[in-house]
Amino acid sequence: METVIMIAQLILGLSILVGLHEFGHLLAAKAFGMRVEQFSIGFPPKIFSFKYGETEYALSAIPLGGFVKISGMIDESLDTKNMDKEPEPYEFRAKPAWQRLIVMMGGIIVNVITGIIIFIFLQYGYGETYESKDNITENGIYAYEPAKEIGLQTGDIIINVNGKEYEKVSDLTSSDVLLETDSYYTVLRDGKEIVVPIPNDMIERISEDNQRVAFISPLYEFEVDNIQPQSNADMAGLIPGDKIIAVNGEEVKYFQFLREKLESNKGEEIRLTIKRNEKIENLQAKVGDDGLLGFRPKMDVELEHEEFTFAESIPTGTAKAFNVIWLNIKGFGKIFRGEVSASESLSGPIGIAQIFGGEWVWQKFWGITGLLSMVLAFMNFLPIPALDGGHVVFLSYEIVSGRKPSDKFLENAQKVGMVLLLSLMAFAIFNDIWKVIF
Repeated sequence: METVIMIAQLILGLSILVGLHEFGHLLAAKAFGMRVEQFSIGFPPKIFSFKYGETEYALSAIPLGGFVKISGMIDESLDTKNMDKEPEPYEFRAKPAWQRLIVMMGGIIVNVITGIIIFIFLQYGYGETYESKDNITENGIYAYEPAKEIGLQTGDIIINVNGKEYEKVSDLTSSDVLLETDSYYTVLRDGKEIVVPIPNDMIERISEDNQRVAFISPLYEFEVDNIQPQSNADMAGLIPGDKIIAVNGEEVKYFQFLREKLESNKGEEIRLTIKRNEKIENLQAKVGDDGLLGFRPKMDVELEHEEFTFAESIPTGTAKAFNVIWLNIKGFGKIFRGEVSASESLSGPIGIAQIFGGEWVWQKFWGITGLLSMVLAFMNFLPIPALDGGHVVFLSYEIVSGRKPSDKFLENAQKVGMVLLLSLMAFAIFNDIWKVIF
């Protein structure tokens, strides 16, 4: 069922974004009197279609893109049969270069607007809930294996990142920090300030199958909360409100320490020292083969929630939307500099579906869709023939120089671009499959 939900979210999200992108081209073309022959969400074969006016509207079977066929334009269809004739007034090639430029920018503009609107309404509708920095300054961090590898230690108190104050725990592992070059943490350890450099490939080290690997977290004090009936915790006599303070006589003040003890005693009998109603008791418990006892902890964590008025949501949501593009630029920079590998950084449809996840949560769905809308705008703006950005380059050249590239040149450029795009798509899909299998 999780796989079905992943696929459904992927198809719905991409269909919305591709449909709006192509609709941007269609609106601009019709506004300048160009004939639009076909509008398709998805690639052939067609599932169904209908004709309204001069345009055929279609829904096609492969939901990895879409297209708008405008008369007199050399596009991915490579239809050049009428290019040797004089252009008709309604054709793309008959219009001024500035109008053609707006048509080619139409999809990108609509995707940017869509992303901004989504982020604004998410900000307004849900606000922001986050862990305060106080959770770290009070007890310090728990360093998982990737954190230990770069020199962090459990109990470190992170004072700042890149010399700047931070407000949220999530700021420490944000893409802004991990995609920056030569980032560093300043930590307080045993009363001394120490600088811990963050490797330039850190974002790759803590990513696995498009999900973040445990890196650092605040040390959480805890107590027993919900207990699964007939579980080892239930059989041992634990009740909600108990505080586990030791395992086999060794102190476990924080939940992460308890997890360590349970992991190292899988399938074994252990002695739990608990504090119940200000009294100390000892219980015998069996650890499951999965390293669990069967209860849900209640963490002593400080959460902050910030609400935004609609007026406040406009600048903050817009900033979040454009930050996606900035992060993409920095990400490509890391790939080109060889700091992270393309195979680990690029994802195809399977990877995107995994990001959506197997649970349908509307807030998460719209958050990812908004992010993908900005990514789609950015990718389409790249100066690659067959992408909107390639057409923008050629049209900008025509506007500046006053000379239009020949139809033969545009046709060959389109062919080269199609080969590049199909190769990139094949690489992304194969890379996704490789990650799933291996």
